[in-house]
Formats: sequence, C-alpha cells, structure tokens
Amino acid sequence: MSQSPAQQLLSSVFGYDSFRGDQQAIVEHVASGHDALVLMPTGGGKSLCYQIPALLRDGCGIVISPLIALMQDQVEALRQVGVRAEFLNSTLDADTAARVERALLAGELELLYVAPERLLTGRFLSLLGRAQVALFAIDEAHCVSQWGHDFRPEYRQLTVLHERWPQIPRIALTATADPPTQREIAERLDLSQARHFVSSFDRPNIRYTVVQKDNAKRQLLAFLGNHRDEAGIVYCMSRRKVEETAQYLCEQGMRALPYHAGMPAEVRAANQRRFLHEDGIVMCATIAFGMGIDKPDVRFVAHTDLPKSMEGYYQETGRAGRDGEPAEAWLCYGLGDVVLLKQMIEQSEAGEERKQLERSKLDHLLGYCESMQCRRQVLLAGFGETYPQPCGNCDNCLTPPAAWDATVPAQKALSCVYRSGQRFGVGHLIDILRGSDSERMRQLGHDQLSTYGIGKDLDARNWRGVFRQLVAASLLEVDPEAHGGLKLTDASRDVLKGRRQMMMRRESPASRERERGGPRTGLPVQAEDLALFNALRGLRAELAREQNVPAFVIFHDSTLRNIAEQRPTSIDALGRVGGIGGSKLARYGERLVEIVREQG
Repeated sequence: MSQSPAQQLLSSVFGYDSFRGDQQAIVEHVASGHDALVLMPTGGGKSLCYQIPALLRDGCGIVISPLIALMQDQVEALRQVGVRAEFLNSTLDADTAARVERALLAGELELLYVAPERLLTGRFLSLLGRAQVALFAIDEAHCVSQWGHDFRPEYRQLTVLHERWPQIPRIALTATADPPTQREIAERLDLSQARHFVSSFDRPNIRYTVVQKDNAKRQLLAFLGNHRDEAGIVYCMSRRKVEETAQYLCEQGMRALPYHAGMPAEVRAANQRRFLHEDGIVMCATIAFGMGIDKPDVRFVAHTDLPKSMEGYYQETGRAGRDGEPAEAWLCYGLGDVVLLKQMIEQSEAGEERKQLERSKLDHLLGYCESMQCRRQVLLAGFGETYPQPCGNCDNCLTPPAAWDATVPAQKALSCVYRSGQRFGVGHLIDILRGSDSERMRQLGHDQLSTYGIGKDLDARNWRGVFRQLVAASLLEVDPEAHGGLKLTDASRDVLKGRRQMMMRRESPASRERERGGPRTGLPVQAEDLALFNALRGLRAELAREQNVPAFVIFHDSTLRNIAEQRPTSIDALGRVGGIGGSKLARYGERLVEIVREQG
C-alpha cells in the first residue's frame, strides 16, 4: 500500500513507522487548510501535529511559544532531522535576528518559533504580511485562560492572526485544560469553527502516590532511594525551601540544583542548562520551573508541598516520563499546606469570584489527595474523562487504604474546636484532646474544657489525619485572620448531632509510609545489552558536547535501547530502527554501526 505524503515525511524525516492516536487525522485536517484545537497529554506527540503540516504546505509554519527554553530545544531537534527551523527571541543579537528575518522573507525557513510578545509587535506583523505563511501554531494554548495557572495576557490578542489572515489555518495545542478552559480557549482565540481533537489525558506510564507529611525531608530521601542517578524534579512551595532541599540532597550525595525566580537570571539559566544537558540531575524548584521543559527522560516528579490546583498538579507531574517509560509522581502533603494555601487565597487582592474559584480548585485537589478511589480515575474525572476501571498503577490500587468509622473522633475534634473558641490551630487542639499537661494549657484554662483529655485513644499522627480530612470535607475551615486557626462550618452541624457518619482514610504507619516507593524506573535494558547501550550513550554524550545541545536532542534513550536490542550492523538495518530518520542516518549512521560491530 502506498504511503500518504504525511506518512512519508513521518518516516523519512522523523524516523517513525506510524502515527499515534489522533496524530494522522490532525495532520491531514490542518494540512488541508482547516483550524484545529488539540488537547493531548504531555509526551503524546503534539509537536508533530503542526510540524508535519508545516512541511506539507507551502511557506513557513509560525509557532507561537511562550518559553525560550522550549523554542531552543525544539529548533535544535528539528535541525537534527534536517528541517530548516529558526527562532526569534530576546537571546539573539540584532545581526542574528535580522538574518532570521531575511531567511523568512526569502522562503528559506520551514518553521519559525516566536514568543507572543514579539509576534504582536507592528514590526513583526508587517514582516508576516510580506512572507509566505503555511500555518499558525499556538502552543501552550491554555495560557489564554485568565483563570488558568499560566495566564499570559498576550495570548488574548492572538485573534489578530485570524483577523488579518483568515485563509491561513491555525492549530492551538495544550496538554492541560479542563472542560471550562477548553471552552475558553476556543472562545478567546476565535476558534469556534475549529475541529476539536481531544485525546485521553491519561499518562499510563506514570505511577501516582500521595503520602501524608511526617518528616518531609526524610520521606523525600527515602523516595529518591529508588531513583539514584536518575533525572527528576522536586517541587517546593517557597524559594527558601527550594534552597534548603537542594542543599540537603547534595549533603546526602545527590547532584541537586536549586531553581526559583529570586535567583540571578544567569544562575537560573546555568542550572537549567545542566539539568537539560547532564544525566541524573535533580532540580529542586518552585513552579517557576518546568513549563516548556522538553527533557524526555525525567523519571520522577516529587511535590514536597501541596500544589494549588489539579490542573497545576497534572501539568507538573506530566513532566515525568515524556518518553513513555515508567515514571513516578510522588506528593507529600499535610494540613499545614492546606492552612497556608487557604490563607494565601483569602489574603490575596483578587476579587471574590477569583477567590471562590481558587477555593474550589484547592478543594478539588484535596479530594484527590484524601480519596480512597483509584488516583487515575479521580484525576481524569477532573478533566471530564471517565476511566473505566482501577488503573493498577497508583498507591490506592497497589496498596488499598483501609477505611474506618471516624464519626466519634470527628465529633470530638469538632467539639474541641467549638469549646476552645474556634481560633486555635491543629497542634493546640490535639494537645487539648490528648490532655497535654503544659503551662500554656493551664494559662488558657483549656485543661478545664469538657474535651480535655477525651482523645487519648488516638496518637497525634492519627488526630492530624482526622483534622486534615475534616478540612478536606469542608467541615472545618481555616480562619486567615486567626493565624491558621480552625472554625466550624455549617456542614459540621450534622456530624455533631449524629446525623452524618464520617468514614475516613486510616493513616498508614509512619515507618511504612517513609519506606513506600515504586520500583526503580530506569529503562529496561537486558543485561546482555547493557554494555552496548552504555557505549551508545557515551557516543551520544560526545556528540551533544560537540554541538552544545542536550543529549536527548541527538537521540532519545528509547532509540538507543532499540539499537542495543536490534544490533544493526549495516546502514540499511539501522535505518529500520524507530527514531532514526534520513538526516540522522546520514550524520551518525557510520559511527553507530561501528560501535555495534565493536561490541559484537
């Protein structure tokens, strides 16, 4: 059967035998001149959905991308496969930028990446008016949503593309958008007539785990014990915690680097560069890091604090396992995180509508954390997707949590909050319930309360679990004016009066929790192939250093694994290995085959 032009390009340029999922339908739809809105998970192959149509159509594909790092990596990867690609951003000097502009006007480019801020300048729009444009691709399209976690106001103005060039197809792409955000993208970008391609948001290779915070540093170290010498990201809520965590991991013998917006720009850039170019770096970061990071072999994403929303959590965890190999998403959180985030919401200068949205997003994420259901089912439900059966690849599936009737402890906890004046934090409330004999207790007269000492049957850890789940269930709320003190909600009345049963997730023992972790997630290379695989990685590292590009831009680990398994000893045989197109075969084929022959 003869191949279509799109399939021929996929094979000859990118080295793949077949499209995945909706890729082919999207490519043919856009290549034929139609608009598209594409929702596809990270690692699902979004880039090919606009790169191949740009190559099939006359002119240059203009890609609007919000991040410099992403542009540079994408352009380097395209050059490796022989595509004439450039970017225009603030890193270029005037002479280089002018050269790129001349190449665009001369019809010498196939793809040009540009930031929305530059695209919207009168000068650049004038330049586009004199160039032949194949298509407009709007990457990270969720940035258009003012309620989203990555709002970029410039995205709102991208409707100018349709107004000025209505005949040129547009494709908007994102990996992170719940149903309301999807509707907002279509409305804000004037894509009401565009065909929607919504792939599953599932990332089956990622294992999801949530643990209750006990000693976060020690818990993190135990988790990382399964990921020695692997690349990963550790997200922390504050800049100070980023610095402390990176230092702690270095003291434990790991190669960890900090990244946050308060660091000098050149230090941030250098650390990001090391993360992209070197193997086995752990990046400790705030959420300022990650969007647009194209590194495929990130084996884990760990959160040492609670994120702000399910969308943010999904996007951040999605940076793990872009290569489709096993990866882990590990979240460690406690009631203190909830208190802090709720305080931040209430004390912000946002309007009430925005605050209510932020509250509901946080409550949704809390529900995910405390759920005893399959994590994947809960996570995907937030994106309007039904996952039919338990996934078998999350902590709740692998080690089903025990439920217990916590109605009486819940009544004791709520009563204690009420009797003590609805202004104290969890630590003091637990001291009351457990009958702590302290000077402060006596000074406040709380040793005389009816709830004093009625909770000695539970240890402090289990009481923290009760309070955390009462907050997650909206039976208690944080009072931002009372330094994190807890107060009752109207919904608590039914529990106090015995009209509502409280089933809760039982806290797992601290020792078991700290030891919990999935299997080592490195690439499954057979022992007999390991020497060849390592030799191939050595060549890749040498080539990457010579060209000053990240190693994954040369070849993905999965491609090297395929070579190690198939052991091609001729150029023809090497050309049949997935991930090696014509350009890479011509540039690197002889050296790869030589290494295979040397290894026997």
